[in-house]
Amino acid sequence: MTLDVAVHATDPLTLAGLGVLLADRPELRVLAHDEMGGDVLVLAADRLDARVVPALRRSAAATRRPVVLVLDEPTASDLMLAVECRVHSMLPRAAVTADRLTRAVTAVAAGDGVLAPPLVGDLLEHLRNLKSQVLDEAGLNAAGLTPREIAVIRLMADGLETTEIAAKLSYSERTVKGVIHAITRRLGLRNRSHIIAHAMRYGVI
Repeated sequence: MTLDVAVHATDPLTLAGLGVLLADRPELRVLAHDEMGGDVLVLAADRLDARVVPALRRSAAATRRPVVLVLDEPTASDLMLAVECRVHSMLPRAAVTADRLTRAVTAVAAGDGVLAPPLVGDLLEHLRNLKSQVLDEAGLNAAGLTPREIAVIRLMADGLETTEIAAKLSYSERTVKGVIHAITRRLGLRNRSHIIAHAMRYGVI
């Protein structure tokens, strides 16, 4: 299957260069600049700035196509900002070759993500800081749950009803219901079964 690729850049020289890198790939078809759509968007810029971020957000709002973002020196902070704009791959400009860019395009079209190795370490460090500065400060674990919420969920998973959970933990029924409601609202979960599945996924129970 041939993938249609839209290519955009903040300067004409880079735009032409990206087009040349992808032009001879039989699995890809580079769209003309005035063609709409595409299965994947490749966007190159010096950095994420006031021109690039709004363009990414507009693209994310208008279409669900994944984005391969090429920046001069991408950072983990750039990645956290770009994630909300459907960026599935971020590559440093100096590392871009025809093969590497083609692999990134085909990977994101298949739903995968591609990061340059240095970014993986930066991202993990960023997530560790996020956990310590946000989750730990709020008394939440990686699943977004407090110790009290975990205690309630474990009893729910054992099949106990609200009255039984309240008696077991010396809470009022209203408190137990409030805990369950807070979990569903904060984490976007639908019901008790969904809460238990979420906790199991994170190894809480």
